[in-house]
Amino acid sequence: MKKFNIRKVLDGLKEVSSSTPSVQVGPQENHLIQETLQSDHFQLCKTVRHGFPYQPSSMAFDPVQKILAIGTQSGALRLFGRPGVECYCQHESGAAVIHLQFLINEGALVSALADDSVHLWNLRQKRPAILHSLKFSRERITFCHLPFQSKWLYIGTERGNIHLVNVESFMLSGYVIMWNKAIELSSKAHPGPVVHISDNPMDEGKLIIGFEAGIVVLWDLKSKKADYRYTYDEAIHSVAWHHEGKQFICSHSDGTLTIWNIRGQGKPIQTITPHGKQPKDGKKPEPCKPILKVEYKTTRIGEPFIILSGGLSYDTVGRRPCLTVMHGKSTAVLEMDYPIVDFLTLCETPYSNDFQEPYAVVVLLEKDLVVIDLAQNGYPIFENPYPLTIHESPVTCCEYFADCPVDLIPALYSVGSRQKRQGYSKKEWPINGGNWGQGTQSYPEIIITGHADGTVKFWDASAIMLQVLYKLKTAKVFDRNRSKEDKSSTEVSDEDPFAIQIMAWCPESRMLCVAGVSANVIIYRFSKLEVTTEVVQLLEVRMQYELNDIESPDGGGGGGEQTSALPTPGASPQTSGPPSHPSTSSNNSDGGNMPCLKVRSTPLKQSAGYQVDLVVQLVWVSGEPPQQITSLALNSSYGLVVFGNSNGLAVVDYVQKTVVLNLGTVELYGSNDPYQRQPRSPRKSRQPSGGLCDINEGSATSEDRCKSPTSAKMSRKLSLPTELKPDLDHRDNSFSRSRSSSVTSIDKEARESISSFHFSDTFARKGDSALTPCLYVGTTLGTVLSLALTLPPAGEQRQLQPVIISPTGILVRLKGSVMRMAFLDSTGSMLPPPFEPWFEPNVTADGEEREKVRKRRPVSVSPSTSQDLNESQYAVVCSEKQAKVISLPSQTCIYKHSITETSFILRADVVQMSQGVSLACFCANGHIMTLSVPGLRPLMDVNYLPLTDMRIARTFCFTNLGQAMYLCSPTEIQRITYSQDTCENLQEMLGELFTPVETPEAPNRGFFKGLFGGGAQSLDREELFGEVSAGKASRSLAQHIPGPGGIEGMKGAASGIVGDLARARIALDERGQKLGELDERTAAMMASADSFSKHAHEMMLKCKDKKWYQF
Repeated sequence: MKKFNIRKVLDGLKEVSSSTPSVQVGPQENHLIQETLQSDHFQLCKTVRHGFPYQPSSMAFDPVQKILAIGTQSGALRLFGRPGVECYCQHESGAAVIHLQFLINEGALVSALADDSVHLWNLRQKRPAILHSLKFSRERITFCHLPFQSKWLYIGTERGNIHLVNVESFMLSGYVIMWNKAIELSSKAHPGPVVHISDNPMDEGKLIIGFEAGIVVLWDLKSKKADYRYTYDEAIHSVAWHHEGKQFICSHSDGTLTIWNIRGQGKPIQTITPHGKQPKDGKKPEPCKPILKVEYKTTRIGEPFIILSGGLSYDTVGRRPCLTVMHGKSTAVLEMDYPIVDFLTLCETPYSNDFQEPYAVVVLLEKDLVVIDLAQNGYPIFENPYPLTIHESPVTCCEYFADCPVDLIPALYSVGSRQKRQGYSKKEWPINGGNWGQGTQSYPEIIITGHADGTVKFWDASAIMLQVLYKLKTAKVFDRNRSKEDKSSTEVSDEDPFAIQIMAWCPESRMLCVAGVSANVIIYRFSKLEVTTEVVQLLEVRMQYELNDIESPDGGGGGGEQTSALPTPGASPQTSGPPSHPSTSSNNSDGGNMPCLKVRSTPLKQSAGYQVDLVVQLVWVSGEPPQQITSLALNSSYGLVVFGNSNGLAVVDYVQKTVVLNLGTVELYGSNDPYQRQPRSPRKSRQPSGGLCDINEGSATSEDRCKSPTSAKMSRKLSLPTELKPDLDHRDNSFSRSRSSSVTSIDKEARESISSFHFSDTFARKGDSALTPCLYVGTTLGTVLSLALTLPPAGEQRQLQPVIISPTGILVRLKGSVMRMAFLDSTGSMLPPPFEPWFEPNVTADGEEREKVRKRRPVSVSPSTSQDLNESQYAVVCSEKQAKVISLPSQTCIYKHSITETSFILRADVVQMSQGVSLACFCANGHIMTLSVPGLRPLMDVNYLPLTDMRIARTFCFTNLGQAMYLCSPTEIQRITYSQDTCENLQEMLGELFTPVETPEAPNRGFFKGLFGGGAQSLDREELFGEVSAGKASRSLAQHIPGPGGIEGMKGAASGIVGDLARARIALDERGQKLGELDERTAAMMASADSFSKHAHEMMLKCKDKKWYQF
């Protein structure tokens, strides 16, 4: 009696929202399960970002530390060392990174941004942080240069001026090179922005300045005047020195290179047009595209290398972007797949005045990173060890599995290693700085990504690294070549007909099932042996929602049960509606029975790895294309795959290769349908009927299979999730369902899709005492229904006897679409669905042996002796609004929690933490929440990230042990953790970017050069640019901002007043207010701050011999 009352109370509370769960428990259940999870077991933090930096804009390399830095258009900074050592940082402003410069072998990096700020990053900590920032207010930054072992950074601007910044204190020097002083009377017009600055490799006192308009100036830093000026009538893009400092090379906007002697005033000594056609009559070659960058690198033995990007002739239409390597008389043109953003030549020495000895070129492309081996003939590329190919084809879905079986990663790796391409350089990857972390977290983790071109990639994600294991091409199952008549339908259908929509994977049995965007399901088995499949097994299924103008007899739910109980369509009761036929005779007059893709009819060679076992296709019915599949599940122990869409669900027995059940959503309810559906549809009212959903199975002839609907009937576009941008505020029945874009009928609102499935050995009916295999079905209207499965005994009978499925009614109803279901045992531990251990499918072992291996694993459940005192199982059900825990077999709701009222959940997973089981949810308003199970107590609620695009919604997944991931950009995976343990251990797990390395020795000057002069001339920059001789910089030119990531520089740390003033100024500057009044009022403060900074300067001189990072 008690439980009945509780249920009534709960029904009354249905609409009540509360921040705490409205928990109603019977007295005997109150103390049943001691929950071990507490709030302090949870903490949310980002762990690591993998993949190619999205929209890269700049690059730098430290030749001693062997670390590569890439900046992006969104202000992100990615640092790469040896494979497995990578790091992600973000500039707060989000402005594009236009320039990067390492302090070579110092563990620091300077970044210049498009908002005219310069930042100094400390790389000596595992999570790099900004030490100083400088924000220019009157000048726009165009170029930066930091000479090796110098602490003075040259900054060129759009106005043509050059400023100097001390990288230790991040203060501006009073020494400024003004554009008008640099060019004087050599040009009547403004020379344009500074595009290049570099010091003469042999004389640090001479600086070369390239102006965009075509003027190059050799500036003497000591005498503060120009020694020489070189003028050319084409715009300059870049300049590079010969290491001896007597020549330099310029690249121009007309595709030419000019080589100049520093003492030769008038004309270049050589003009080269690498890609220009040379006219015979001695005229200038026709102009080419601009050469955006050139590098001039020398070798001790042999000719120098001239490496350039761009410069192709204009008549090469459709030619791919190229990098050109000129070495002596040979010119190699290396085609790239994407436009070149930047390139760097890697050299043996960091000293610019020594032979460079280039050994590789790093080319940063818009969507790839390529490293070319210069030392080998033919310039092969290095095999890239970083996980930068996530976006090779756009990611459409992903799944994340932590704590997998230990033999899985080696098995996938062994089959994946055979897929490697050949022809790479034989040498080691040259970017190999840093050290791996010392983390102890060692459970196997696998990420699976599904892509728009039909590929599925398996990644090893253990220990915060990422490495591709294996790649499966599902499109191989289908014929790609379409006949000319079908061209029209190709245009109407989606550009990516093979795109993966949903994946179901059983790690223990290694069975994989994928649902494609063209309403197809492919079931794969894993094998270590190669095999040739003569005929790909195919099942065709008709799923139909409405009856056209035919009143169906009142069959109730019985028809559904009967149909499901019979394996052959011929034996099913002939209810009205189209009769069931095997698809061999499926050439109907209704133009239907055509799948969207044609399965290949030729033999398919399948290499070791995942091999297709069965293809299931939904076919056109009555001129309507099939609805996209919205949910999918697989169980290796039962040998069943189930999938659903807005029409209903179908259960496929992949052991016998038959359709076991094909039911419309309405038929699931039988006569207990709680929804009044009739008024919503203009068609005739209908009763539930089992014969409605036709079963087509068997061996269709290839002729029938390849018939395609006419173009007129192909009335919809298969929409990939990537194109979805629903209005997030209007709850269009959640994202998971917005994929089936083709529901165009008036009863769209009334149409109920299948949103989730769960297989389990549980109590099928109320009051059952024995466990039976069951399938639970969740719908978009919040109903959870159960189906009891009767499976034949394992062995030969499993191959022959039919699987019988009978609906057993509604388990529970929730608000919103059902997202996730899970089962717990009486102690509150997770009950995983039963599975079959993996076996090699291509070995013909003795029947008995094989059956031993294939026996079903019993589920460990301890049903209590007395059903009254103790419930045996708990079902956890989460919808997009709320969660409920149902006690089984009494089917009483014992816990209920309203998770969100104003928003809705995009992803929910019941996960195993090291301390217990938890329900993790990601909400459309950006909140990540965890609840205890079964008590549904809120344990964590963090406003993590606003949902900015559909990609996050589509790719977010939680997994066991507090791990989660999503695609933060089209090319990058962001991994996060919600486990306190992982957050605490993260510092240990992260790799070190900086490792102490001895700086190479400077090149020897040689006896004669030392005797007669020549060789490298040094310069006391401190004396020249310091405050004593150069004076102070204009205060309004730039603002110094101390960074949060380390100790302030000597001056700033000493002077709190100056720091406060700088911060106040920046704040006002950002608000666009005038600083006039503030300047007057703070004049006195400035004076005291000045005297204070003098004391600080004296202190700095005392500690001059110490390095800046030691403070």
